[in-house]
Amino acid sequence: MLERYLTPEMERIWAPKNRYDQWLRVELAACRAMEERGIVPVGTADSVAPLVTIDPRRIDEIEAITRHDVIAFLTHVEEQAGEPARWLHLGLTSSDILDSSFAILLTDAMSLILQEAENLSSALREMTLKHRKTAMIGRTHGIHAEPTSLGLTFALWYAEMRRNITRLAQAKKIISVGKIAGAVGNYGNLSPEIEARALEQLGLTPEVVATQVVQRDRHAEYFTALAITAGTIEKMAITIRHWQRTEVNEAAEPFGKGQKGSSAMPHKRNPILCENITGLARTVRGYVAPALENMALWHERDISHSSVERVIAPDATSLTQFMLRRMTTVISGLDVFEDRMEEHIHLTGGLVLSESVLLEVIRKGVPRQKAYEAVQRCAMASRSGSDTFFQLLTEDPLIREKLTPQEIATAMDVEHHLRHVDQIIERALNT
Repeated sequence: MLERYLTPEMERIWAPKNRYDQWLRVELAACRAMEERGIVPVGTADSVAPLVTIDPRRIDEIEAITRHDVIAFLTHVEEQAGEPARWLHLGLTSSDILDSSFAILLTDAMSLILQEAENLSSALREMTLKHRKTAMIGRTHGIHAEPTSLGLTFALWYAEMRRNITRLAQAKKIISVGKIAGAVGNYGNLSPEIEARALEQLGLTPEVVATQVVQRDRHAEYFTALAITAGTIEKMAITIRHWQRTEVNEAAEPFGKGQKGSSAMPHKRNPILCENITGLARTVRGYVAPALENMALWHERDISHSSVERVIAPDATSLTQFMLRRMTTVISGLDVFEDRMEEHIHLTGGLVLSESVLLEVIRKGVPRQKAYEAVQRCAMASRSGSDTFFQLLTEDPLIREKLTPQEIATAMDVEHHLRHVDQIIERALNT
């Protein structure tokens, strides 16, 4: 994890001490479950717990000799707890501890991510309502298309974020699964009842069918949900970057007092927040492939997945949380230049309203292709500077025969394209 993109709360989740604390929680939960069934002396877990203070540096020292992290951890616990610690890990395998605690960490991380996703969703909702009737030019292929509403752009992002929140919540649910089922997952020296009771204490449910590990399709879904969310955030970032281009200048991300845009050019105001998000989104997406590769392990388990997860779990979760928080800042502080948007609607002299004229000509009984050729002829002539689009339409023999200048003007009304905006926005906000 890079400190630059790390929040204090996410750092606490993935800190070595918290990871080992969760290992101890799992061990003690399994111990208590065995106490209830008379397998372990009653009170063992309660006698061990207050005696143990996790020291990650000591565990590292032991692991340097044992070359096994869980054995190093258990040795560290036994150094402090003494004789009662012999009842820990009874019938368990390392992955019982590792996978169950990993589920806790991933669940806790997703809780933070979901909160940030809700914050971004709220910011998008606010901007949707604020700009529901702010007219702007719509673009397809990067080219002016037809008028639309800025509020619709925010509504689109809002609706997509709601879908992301659903996906993230599902990922949290599907990852909240542990296993305390022994070396190959068949409870050789345990029982399903012990597992269920232990995991219940941890807020987890048992894996339906385990091997030595919880099955990695769950983790693949989790990281895919993060990647899709990152894709949505990047979609916003790219659009805002376009808006901020000098020749577009329709909106700009926040620029703080005292902020500098360039070491060489004092005039620069660069979209660095959104550019940063674009790069981080690439990174989060890149973690999906190894998560999918982790699904196929040899037989009941090998450790090829372990090294991958040590990297991608802290990074993907911390980066996703950071991106969501940063984009919330961008959306909430976005400078919108409505005059510039209005200017761009009329930049082409009405060409962006050509479809409405075309449809009116068709309604007057002209075959579609013939009508299209007539309107296109006027549009291309206007592009070359012959005259205004409106004037050329009124002078075209075919169009003049079918439409009066007033009918042409009515067809070229920008508000015509915004008449269903409220309905679309209400539909989006009710998703």
